[in-house]
Formats: sequence, C-alpha cells, structure tokens
Amino acid sequence: MPANIKSMYVCSECGMESAKWFGKCPGCGQWNTMTEEVREIVRTGKASVSRPARPAAPAVPITQISTEDEQRYFTGSRELDRVLGGGIVKGSLVLLGGDPGIGKSTILLQICAHLGKILKILYVSGEESKRQIKLRASRLGVNCDNLLVMTETDILAAADSIQTEKPDLVMVDSIQTMNLKELSSSPGSVTQVRECTNILMRTCKTLDVPCIIVGHVNKDGAIAGPKVLEHIVDAVLYFEGDRQMSYRILRAVKNRYGSTNEIGVFQMGDSGLTEVENPSLMLLAGRPKNVSGTCVACAMEGSRPILAEIQGLVTNSGYGNARRMATGFDYNRMSMLLAVLEKRCGYYFSSMDAYINVIGGLRLDEPAADLPASLALLSSLKDIVVPEDVLAFGEVGLTGEIRAVSQASMRVGEAARLGFGTCIMPYHNTKGLVLPDGSDIRIVGVRTIRDAVAALTNSR
Repeated sequence: MPANIKSMYVCSECGMESAKWFGKCPGCGQWNTMTEEVREIVRTGKASVSRPARPAAPAVPITQISTEDEQRYFTGSRELDRVLGGGIVKGSLVLLGGDPGIGKSTILLQICAHLGKILKILYVSGEESKRQIKLRASRLGVNCDNLLVMTETDILAAADSIQTEKPDLVMVDSIQTMNLKELSSSPGSVTQVRECTNILMRTCKTLDVPCIIVGHVNKDGAIAGPKVLEHIVDAVLYFEGDRQMSYRILRAVKNRYGSTNEIGVFQMGDSGLTEVENPSLMLLAGRPKNVSGTCVACAMEGSRPILAEIQGLVTNSGYGNARRMATGFDYNRMSMLLAVLEKRCGYYFSSMDAYINVIGGLRLDEPAADLPASLALLSSLKDIVVPEDVLAFGEVGLTGEIRAVSQASMRVGEAARLGFGTCIMPYHNTKGLVLPDGSDIRIVGVRTIRDAVAALTNSR
C-alpha cells in the first residue's frame, strides 16, 4: 500500500474510528460492525506559526436574539404537523426512517401535493427513475408545476442543483444512494452517508432551505449508517408498523423544534396515507364480544391516551417445553408476568403454551400494559370473560403489587369518553384522581394482582 494511503476501521453503528480491527466495537459494544475504509492522506507542509487566526463570530446576549422571523410550513397533515412540532421549520434537516414499503416516499409526495401549490420543491431521487416517480405521483393525485424531479446519485450535482434552482423545500430519497466521487468507498457506507449529509446540511443551512432526508433502516430497525447521522440533523422521525397491516405510527425520536412526546397515526390505502384522528376507535373496531382472553388497555403515546385491545391465549402444550410468543408486547416482560402469576397467585402456566397479541399492529412498551396483559392471560386460562366495558392499566411488580403509573386522569378521561363503565387501576392513582364532568365511570383501585382478579370476578 502506498505511503499516502491508509486503511481505517469505522463502526457502522456509532462511527468510531480505529487503526486496527475489533470484533466488538469499543465505543458502542456491538459485534461485527467494524468495516474497513481506505482513505487517502494529503501531505501538507509545516503550518506557519504567524498565520492569522480565523475571526470568531461575536458573542451576542441571548436577550437580543429574536425568534419572531421563525416560519413553519404546514404539510397539510395535522398528524405530521403534530409530530414536527407545528410544521417544517425553514433551514431544518429532517431525517425520515422506516422499513421498506412502509410509506416514506408516499408521505413525501403527499407533502408535495399540498406545499407544491405555494412553494417550489426539488425532489432528488437516487432509487427511482423519473417515470416511476410520475406513475406514483399520478396514483396519489400529485400534479403541480412547482414540483421539480431530479434523478441523481452524485451529491455534488444535487447540491449544485439546489443552489441553482433555489427551491423552498428539498427532498432526498434516499441518503444511502447518494455518493461523493472523491471518496473511494461505496454508496451507503459510513463515510459516504456522513459526508453526503454534511454537504446537504451546509448547502441547505446556507440557503435557509428545509430538507427532508429519507434513511434506510437495518435489521434491528435503526437507521443504517453511523449514529452521527442522527446528531447532524434537526429532527429524526420513524415510521413504525407492519407492512402487512394498514396502520402506521410516525414517532419523533429527536426534534430540536418541538416535543418528542408526540406520535402521528396514519392508515395506508389505495390513495396513500390518511390521518387517523381517533386511534382508539380504530384499534377497538371489530372487538369480539363474550369471548375470554381479551382485555382493553390504555397506553400513553406521548401526550395522547390510546386504547388498545390485548389478546391472550393459554392452551395445553403439545411439546416438552411450553411455548411463549408475544406480538406487539415485550417477550421478556411477558415471561416475567407469567412467573408472577404462577408464584404470587397460584395459577399454573409451566406446562401451558402462552401467546399475547396487541391488535392493530401497535406495540405497547409501557409498563402500564402489565395489568391488562395479565388479566387477558388469566381470562384465557380460566375461560372467564372480561366484560366489554372494563378497562385496566397498571404496572405489575415482582411481588405481585400493582404500581402507580403516570397521567391516570387522562387515561380515565379517554375511557369515559369512549363509553367504558369500569376502570381497574392502581390504588395509589385513585388519590387525587380528576374525573371528567358528567362521567359515571366506576373506579376500582387495586393493590395486588389478586385484588385485580377479584375485581374482575365481581364486575361480571
């Protein structure tokens, strides 16, 4: 290898660089993520000591900084604007990630359909041809003269087009297809993704133009490329949901211009993504009646309470080892709940297959879903029907106690608004609970999982 060429090993997860290869990254602890990159070293002469330093920007008191000129572009979707914190901020970089086919390119064209009436938009695609984009735009009803389509994988050519056209909004689909010819690595590598994003950031920040970047995800669901990519941009949005189902959840992981506690719910149809204003009614639609093994839970997704149906199935095992399976629920959490129910309540699950499913493709990671999941499993084991108007939430501890959760008043208010008659909740949350005006919902406070089972039996 020539003297001016050096090989470096870069972690594809965190971006850590090392002169030698490691099986396990010293920075993030991930295995088999160190990839080799060949870099060219430019030899320069000794720096002059007397060279004048670059003048620094003057410091300004924070009281003299004005924010009155902040402008946001409304996308035409209230759910998307909610996640962004009120719209797209001028000069911001938004990274949009998600599984293939989940609707990333679709929502970009729907934004173009609304903003293209008043703004000039440049759509840079490195994955599709202009004809393919046109066919998809025709299907979604997008047809405006202000939408400029460019199919290019050279990031410098895209940056030159941005400076020449001076659009009001830029969309890049996707960053993994862009490349910088000066780098010897292939498109999608750690260096290419990082440097291409830096070029887009400098170009768009200089012109004060917002830019939406589409990023692919790896098998773990994280955006492919170095972690520094998420640090460069101003907002990181993730599309969640199963491609085989019609519902999608847009979640903000990072947002410098708004809250990360908001989600947007969409439904994929023939005409694209449509916003769902009441997700609880959507998730409870088609709920079976007078059937054991189902219980309604109330989870907080950001600042919004969402009611979802948890189904449990317990049956005799046909194998030597009992089988466990969880969809939309944490598998380890399910195993813990089964152990608590067997040890503290005396219900035998060791030789039984147990399954948990959250209807609608929603994933419940909140501890407040412990109690309804436990009641669904017990309902299936004993073949006891949970009444249709009963809702439950609460965290289950290892000793079988029911721990308090946050924002109980909002959860009860959502249940009362949808017509539920009984709410089984932690006893400590009943203190200072504020019920909505005119509500006749019955509150049942429980201290242990045994109390919850007794309350379930008495409510029948």
